[in-house]
Amino acid sequence: HLLLFLLFVGPFNCFASYSRATELFYSLNEGLPAGVLIGSLARDLRLPMAGGQHAASLHPPLSFTLASHGLGEQYVQLDNRSGELHTSAVEIDREALCVESRGATIFGGSTAISSSSPSPDSCLLLLDVLVLPQEYFRLVKVKIAIRDVNDNAPHFPVPHIRLSVPENAPVNTRLAIEHPAFDPDMGTNGVQTYRLRDNYGVFTLDVEENENGERTPYLIVMGALDRETQDEYVTVIVAEDGGTPPLVGSATLTIGISDINDNCPQFNDSQLNVTLYGNSSLGTYVATVHAVDMDLGSNAQIAYSYSQKVPQPSRDLFHLNESTGAIILSTKVDGDTPRLHKLIILGNGPGCIPAVITVLVTIIKVMMRPPEVVPRFIANEVEGVVYLKELEPINTPIAFFTIKDPDEKYKVSCYLDGDGPFRLSPYKPYNNEYLLETTKPLDFETQQLYEISVVAWNSEGFHVRKVVKVQVLDDNDNSPVFSEQLIELSIEENNVPNAFLTKLHATDADSGERGQVSYFLGPDAPSYFALDKTTGVLTVGTQLDREEKEKYRYTVKAVDSGFPPRESIATVTITVLDKNDNSPRFINKDFSFFVPENFPGFGEIGVISVTDADAGQNGWVALSVLNGSDIFVIDTGKGVLRAKVSLDREQQSSYVLWIEAVDGGDPALSSTAKITILLLDINDNPPLVLFPQSNMSYLLVLPSTLPGSPITEVYAVDKDTGMNAVIAYSIIGRRGPRPESFRIDPKTGNITLEESLMQNDYGLYRLLVKVSDHGYPEPLHSTVMVNLFVNDTVSNESYIESLLRKEPDISVEEKQPQISIEPTHKKMESASCMPTLVALSIISLGSIALVTGMGIYICLRKGKKHHRADENLEVQIPLNGRINLHMLEKKPMEISNI
Repeated sequence: HLLLFLLFVGPFNCFASYSRATELFYSLNEGLPAGVLIGSLARDLRLPMAGGQHAASLHPPLSFTLASHGLGEQYVQLDNRSGELHTSAVEIDREALCVESRGATIFGGSTAISSSSPSPDSCLLLLDVLVLPQEYFRLVKVKIAIRDVNDNAPHFPVPHIRLSVPENAPVNTRLAIEHPAFDPDMGTNGVQTYRLRDNYGVFTLDVEENENGERTPYLIVMGALDRETQDEYVTVIVAEDGGTPPLVGSATLTIGISDINDNCPQFNDSQLNVTLYGNSSLGTYVATVHAVDMDLGSNAQIAYSYSQKVPQPSRDLFHLNESTGAIILSTKVDGDTPRLHKLIILGNGPGCIPAVITVLVTIIKVMMRPPEVVPRFIANEVEGVVYLKELEPINTPIAFFTIKDPDEKYKVSCYLDGDGPFRLSPYKPYNNEYLLETTKPLDFETQQLYEISVVAWNSEGFHVRKVVKVQVLDDNDNSPVFSEQLIELSIEENNVPNAFLTKLHATDADSGERGQVSYFLGPDAPSYFALDKTTGVLTVGTQLDREEKEKYRYTVKAVDSGFPPRESIATVTITVLDKNDNSPRFINKDFSFFVPENFPGFGEIGVISVTDADAGQNGWVALSVLNGSDIFVIDTGKGVLRAKVSLDREQQSSYVLWIEAVDGGDPALSSTAKITILLLDINDNPPLVLFPQSNMSYLLVLPSTLPGSPITEVYAVDKDTGMNAVIAYSIIGRRGPRPESFRIDPKTGNITLEESLMQNDYGLYRLLVKVSDHGYPEPLHSTVMVNLFVNDTVSNESYIESLLRKEPDISVEEKQPQISIEPTHKKMESASCMPTLVALSIISLGSIALVTGMGIYICLRKGKKHHRADENLEVQIPLNGRINLHMLEKKPMEISNI
């Protein structure tokens, strides 16, 4: 849309738009939070802003839009109306934004407008902003210079720097450290100085800066070095930047002192004295000279040689090894051989004056020849070493030895010298023949090599020794041995697959392949356990669940590579440790309890059963009431629910509680259950009489009222329910001129006139009505006084009220309310009286008063008979007795529940 707008502006405005292009320069620190004001384009461009209705009519509203969609747009937020430029939620990191601008100089001024360009090395955010409408249109080039803050510490590219210094390096020798520290910050926030934590008194650091501003540390030698005294120095090099506060980085610096040839060979002694018998055989060891050079490598190589002062016969008689300095007899000593030889030996080192030692060899002349020992080996022998397999039987022959005197003048004897299960005994019937044999089986694992000597001596005391070495060959006679026969392990449940359990270790005393051990699982091991054959690493390939199985027990085998292979068995037991991964679980989601009302406080309502499959503290469950805690309480340990107070069903018939079960894990797990408590009604409320409202009220009854007409009613309610609320009405006391003239319906409480009222029946009737429920075990009742005034009019109310105020003298009848059972045919007979009365009344209008009176009299007498028949059908319930429910069930009844 913006491009379309620019196209329609026209060629004439293009020149104006370009001519009004403007540059704004801002600078700010890196790392600022969102919402920091960078600058106001409208204010800095001096554009008119709408300040009211008048200003709005003179100047249309300005619109600022970012025309560039480059990297810089994500770091700023532009208000399209005010032109204010703020930082966005994306934090500006100068080091990440301007990787190539190391050492750049950032010009100052947080919101300054500048006509000069920033340094080419500055870290800039470039934005293009369009200002509309047309009369203010311009393209604004916004350049934001990002100032560096000290938010990076110096960092060495390697953690360990090694530097080599020759031990003859002179004082003030400078050695560049090839791995200087790097700091992404620039200027004074970059690396400024280096230092050593321990300079050992012989080193210091200097820093050189090149033309690019890079600082390189140099190690300077401040004292004499000697590799033979100390060949290495380990310290820490610390780089510090110039920020406030400064940040540091460090690396380990190891300074190795390289060797130079500044030491020459030296002998510990200047002279050795050696005695040699004249009958010594060729190759007899004479002596060894040894010189020491404190230098290393090629600088310490020593070559031994005879001095030119040593005569040639001595050189020929004694051979000197140039490398080891060993001297041996190289030719046979005869009668012409000199008895004293002075051997001057030189120890030659590179570039050194030779060290000198003198060896004086004295030869003792012997007049007889020594005995001869001639071996003939039966066992396998190579270059003087006899090879025997272990577990060879006892008395295994090794060799025959022939002992003889070359001069045949002296008696020669022999014996075996050395430790081991060997025996040297004469082999009869031959003379001077001896057999070398074993005395017990050899054991490679106990000892692999024996060195014994067959010593022969003659009667003159001259000895000859023949050394025999016996090498024991290994056999696969040892089974692998586990370090533990019972390997007890534990692992937490819900482990990651292929979790490490342990590394089995078994050793085999045999050698070679016979001692190589491989590991295998026993046949009783579950398939999800794995044992590495070579390393013995035992792993479990699946998650273990303690609630599913807590203990594992199986065998593992260690097998060697001998033939036939030998093996051993160990037992692995794994205990799966519990984690709190199971929430407490109620046996039921919903619990219902039926409790009689008026249940005593803190009585047991019911038990809430809850389980937790976890173990230990993770399986410990605490119960609490989430709602209704002011009335109900629960026993945490036993789960017994109790009410703090006695409950009244008439106030509230049911309660719904939420019980929470929380285990003892960390973090704890919980679950909830719904508890419904239903209160069972008990007969704790007597009927409440609502009408009549007072014992002092009365009702006027006209004498002309026909028998059977309703006069009034007693209305009562009972707060209980069920049979406890079934109400029955009865008249238990009467007073008046003819009190039996009125009857009350035991179910409805309606009071009707039973007989016609005569002239002498006028006056006040007081009926004591008992309202009783059918509660169990004891019914409850209330009484009310019903006052009826039979008269044509009420001429003197005060007189009637005075009568009401007097205490009535009424005898209480000992009977309970009568529950009438009204068969259908009786109802029909009672109802048949009304048509007769109506018919007789119509006839009496045309007849004389006598006929009318006789008709009325006949009708009344018939109604009285019906009433007595009804009374005979009533069930008599004693006042203080209990209801016999079995008797009541024998007759149909209607019981209404108010």
